[in-house]
Amino acid sequence: MSENREQGLQVRREVMGEAFVERAMGSATAFTQPLQDFVNEHAWGGVWTREGLPRKTRSLITLAALTALKCPQELKGHVRGALNNGCTPEEIREALLHCAVYAGVPAAIDAFRAAQEVVEAWQAEQRA
Repeated sequence: MSENREQGLQVRREVMGEAFVERAMGSATAFTQPLQDFVNEHAWGGVWTREGLPRKTRSLITLAALTALKCPQELKGHVRGALNNGCTPEEIREALLHCAVYAGVPAAIDAFRAAQEVVEAWQAEQRA
């Protein structure tokens, strides 16, 4: 395993959580494993490990990009990652609301629906 891929897997676990990464890696098939390797090496190991932006900022940028791309399922995982990186539900809400202006209201509506599901589960965990 390359050093970037190894570091990327570690950062991915820290941001997204152990269960999320285990699910992603455990469900990989011979067909999808190269994508998992690519994501770990290049996204997590090549970009998320860079200095210059704190993880919290990277999370908010990621949420904005996923909102603009209309990827609510992927956004759910990254909402959890943003919470893990210290973003508050209010900061997440404001980032998604900001996207309504630049990415469109329908994209923001989908993002809010996806984010609300994750934030409510996270808040319930915090109360338990």
